[in-house]
Amino acid sequence: MNWIVKNFLRGLVIVVPIALTIYVFYEAFIRLDRLLPLKIPGAGLAILVVLLILVGALASNFFVRKFLQLTELIFTRAPIVRLIYAAIRDLLEAFVGDTKRFNQPVTVSLTDEVRTIGFMTQDDLSFLAMPGNVAVYLPFSYSMAGTLVVVPSSRVQRLAIDSASVMALVVSGGVSRAASR
Repeated sequence: MNWIVKNFLRGLVIVVPIALTIYVFYEAFIRLDRLLPLKIPGAGLAILVVLLILVGALASNFFVRKFLQLTELIFTRAPIVRLIYAAIRDLLEAFVGDTKRFNQPVTVSLTDEVRTIGFMTQDDLSFLAMPGNVAVYLPFSYSMAGTLVVVPSSRVQRLAIDSASVMALVVSGGVSRAASR
């Protein structure tokens, strides 16, 4: 009986992550593909990808850039729209923009013995009348959420490791070994 339970749990650990990963990608593919309802499976997603590439390429054009600046001006001035638009834009810029914000992993000393892992997003808060302090984003485990803390720069130690490995470690609750590879 012990052998059955042990192997069942081992099989569970192997199959569930693979199955859930495939399911998440399948659902994302299907939902994106359905945005453009075409009869050929995958054609909607392919067209969306090509359109995004074209928009990205056209964004360097003078006239398109002016149009995008006008659109951004409107979106950043509208009361409720401003909050949603700015949050989404800043989050995307932080991960994939020209100025990535989660590229400096750090540890923050909470006490002499306890540290937490995060990402320095601002290394100078003088613009907030807080010189000598830094902004550190602390992601939550098993979540895409997190919190921002402001701490003295003396309590922050930079980590010489890539951001993706640190994010995998934090989001997995410390069980991922991606940071040690």
